[in-house]
Amino acid sequence: MLPPAAPGKASPEILTGSQSVVRTLELLGVTDVFGLPGGAILPIYDAIMDSSVIRHILVRHEQGGGHAAEGYASAANKVGVAMATSGPGATNLVTAIMDAHMDSVPVVFITGQVFSTLMGTDAFQEADIVGITMPITKHSFLVKKAEDIPATIAAAYHIAGTGRPGPVLVDITKDAQQNAVPFVWPPKIDLPGYRPITKAHGKQILAAAQLLVESKKPVLYVGGGVIRSRASQELLELAEATGIPVVTTLMARGAFPDTHKQHLGMPGMHGTVPAVLALQESDLIVSLGARFDDRVTGNTSLFAPNAKIVHVDVDPAEISKIRIADVPIVGDAKDVIVDLTAAYQEAARAGAPDLVEWWTYLNGLREEFPLGYTPTSDGLLAPQHVIQRIGELTGPEGIYTAGVGQHQMWAAQFIKYERPNSWLNSGGAGTMGYSVPAAMGAKVAQPDRVVWAIDGDGCFQMTNQELATCTINDIPIKVAIINNSSLGMVRQWQTLFYDGRYSNTDLNTGHDTVRVPDFVKLAEAYGALGIRVTKEEEVDAAIKLALETNDRPVVIDFVVSADAMVWPMVPQGVSNSYVQYARDHSPAFGEE
Repeated sequence: MLPPAAPGKASPEILTGSQSVVRTLELLGVTDVFGLPGGAILPIYDAIMDSSVIRHILVRHEQGGGHAAEGYASAANKVGVAMATSGPGATNLVTAIMDAHMDSVPVVFITGQVFSTLMGTDAFQEADIVGITMPITKHSFLVKKAEDIPATIAAAYHIAGTGRPGPVLVDITKDAQQNAVPFVWPPKIDLPGYRPITKAHGKQILAAAQLLVESKKPVLYVGGGVIRSRASQELLELAEATGIPVVTTLMARGAFPDTHKQHLGMPGMHGTVPAVLALQESDLIVSLGARFDDRVTGNTSLFAPNAKIVHVDVDPAEISKIRIADVPIVGDAKDVIVDLTAAYQEAARAGAPDLVEWWTYLNGLREEFPLGYTPTSDGLLAPQHVIQRIGELTGPEGIYTAGVGQHQMWAAQFIKYERPNSWLNSGGAGTMGYSVPAAMGAKVAQPDRVVWAIDGDGCFQMTNQELATCTINDIPIKVAIINNSSLGMVRQWQTLFYDGRYSNTDLNTGHDTVRVPDFVKLAEAYGALGIRVTKEEEVDAAIKLALETNDRPVVIDFVVSADAMVWPMVPQGVSNSYVQYARDHSPAFGEE
């Protein structure tokens, strides 16, 4: 009598490559994908129809899909996914890929590619998207075999969301999508050389703690990495343990509560005077997930001349790239901050630093140079007032996305951010058109929160077609167009540095113009509620109506003064010591 057969594994399911893509995304926990189909990615779109897990949102332009995936990732603190076809579909994603790269946003971009047998022949809609995006992705994959799909997409997802987050591209040939092979899960992910360091070297932590104890004028310089690493609570504990002033960069707004007594505001070209001068006058800068961007440092050679630098970053390539670090610390901000807090408390037992004189100076700056604005003299709305009221009436539980330019800076300045992931903007790339699709993605990720796209009349015209996506997919975002009828920030520079020669900055959308387009009619054409506001007494009612309207998108055309400017300002190329509080008004300095 023969022994019973040994129990064997069930043979793996046979799936096409396109079915493998969808199954892999489902197993990774992906529930929402933004995209637009085309010939080279049709097999994947056919397979998506059979998924009961994945909600695919059909965008009106691939760039909008890319920014929507970014907004989704940034609002939810998880990996976003966007898809496009080959050639122009893929190249339309390039701006969003670059944007995600600059701001460390975890997104997997999946593109279709022509048949592998046609690659290199200039086939219809062929573009070497792996080659095109190599400098602006964390990693790029080209998949030519169906059996490689599960491991490749799983690896892309892992790379995008770990270490310093960022965009990863997966380009899949059409034959790889069509061929059928056994589906093996979990796949073996082999990433030689990819070992992000999260735990910092103990010796470096102790050195940083010692500098903190010895410092007389320390500052915590907080960047977007604190938000990406979910370290806001740990940051609060470090700040309160040390009593040190905190500044939050454009990418870190909300990482530390604006209302906290230790918060000095945003540093940089349009930062608050206390934040800018705290960095400039400091003797120790503890940089947490920030990268000494030129918009923060001004003229790098003149930045914070007396400061020692503790530089904490998960990406070793950022450390000492711009400013040499006295104490370099490679590690995840969340882990490092916990260790640094403990080390500081131990070191401070022998005597905590006396920061009374430092705080006296900084509080003097706060009193002398509060954030404010000059009322308009032309009878039109003050954009700062409009944005401030949006923040006050919506509250800190809202999410605010911005385009790029003056309205972006005012939104960063005049809305109070009390929690992380509430402020989404294009910081490094400065992408006009980011706001509306990013708000759409954020609303998909956080459907129970109010989501505002604070946009300029220039930015809005670059991606407003995604209002159609919002209307049809029941994504009721609110759009506030800060309509000064011009490319506002460019116009401000023309006013200040080009003798008021307004070359090609008038957009004819606002007051006393032909109003092309008419934003209210445009909103209505897209199925949104369109409102125009021209008087200050109408501002609150319009915002409240928008907050009450949740059955469709809302677009408010706020007709504001073209002469309003963003202040404070550090002119490009000079020391931050020359921060201008308002036009022709800089802080006075002693001999030092």
